[in-house]
Amino acid sequence: MSSVNRSTCLMALVSALFALSSGCASAPVRSGAPPALTAQETTVVSQGLTDASVRYTGQITGTATGVVERADYELVADGQVVKKGSAKLGVPFAPGTPADFSIEEKSAYVKGPEDLARLSAQGGTVLIALRGTLVVRSGESEDTLPFAASRAVRVPRLPEVIVESLDAARYSPEEVQMNLRLGVRNPNPFPLRLDSLTYKVTVADRPLEEGTAAQADTVDPSATGVYPVEVAVTAQSWGPGVKGLISKGVLPYSIQGEVKGPMLQVPFVLKGDVKLNVSR
Repeated sequence: MSSVNRSTCLMALVSALFALSSGCASAPVRSGAPPALTAQETTVVSQGLTDASVRYTGQITGTATGVVERADYELVADGQVVKKGSAKLGVPFAPGTPADFSIEEKSAYVKGPEDLARLSAQGGTVLIALRGTLVVRSGESEDTLPFAASRAVRVPRLPEVIVESLDAARYSPEEVQMNLRLGVRNPNPFPLRLDSLTYKVTVADRPLEEGTAAQADTVDPSATGVYPVEVAVTAQSWGPGVKGLISKGVLPYSIQGEVKGPMLQVPFVLKGDVKLNVSR
């Protein structure tokens, strides 16, 4: 083979290797591109019957030095905007290095007692989200980046008032002592704040006892708060016909009242019969 041919072949081989090497190289990161939101998530920090605390966390990546200056946002629950706000962040970032930032907001997500009753009857879950716009500055340029992330939580449910226990002791032909324990059942995975539990106890259609319990109390998650009530059935409280009533061995009763709390109004009516124990 002549020297000319050998030289031509060598140049062709070098050109082929160069082309192969160029095809396998990574594409360079385009300089001057605006910063980007590379990760985001919303978590529920805490939840109550009528409000929730939500945290949004995000990650910014840029090709130049910059700072995440602020976030203008809305807190959305069940498709409705419940609060608006703006948070100063001042989070710096370096070229190619992700920077984390977060926003936390707390707001009521229930409008009132009727809305709470609707959600409780609806059941299931409700979406809570933080959405808005990030203001990011890199050098002399300012960019706005939209963001949104949501989280599903169980809807709040109304408490239920029950008769936890009830017994009646007959002390004489004209005296019975009823020992009643009212229960407020909390079906939620968070504590339930109560302002009051009002009640009125009627025996054989005659009101005998009324009062207020559970003042400024809290029922634990998925638990039942129990409140004792004592009712005396005597000639003084019920009337002169009490002996005939007690002699039947069964007392018909009814209890009506209302549970109250933050945006909470739950009326209740409980009825039944209690068998009398033997005389003591």
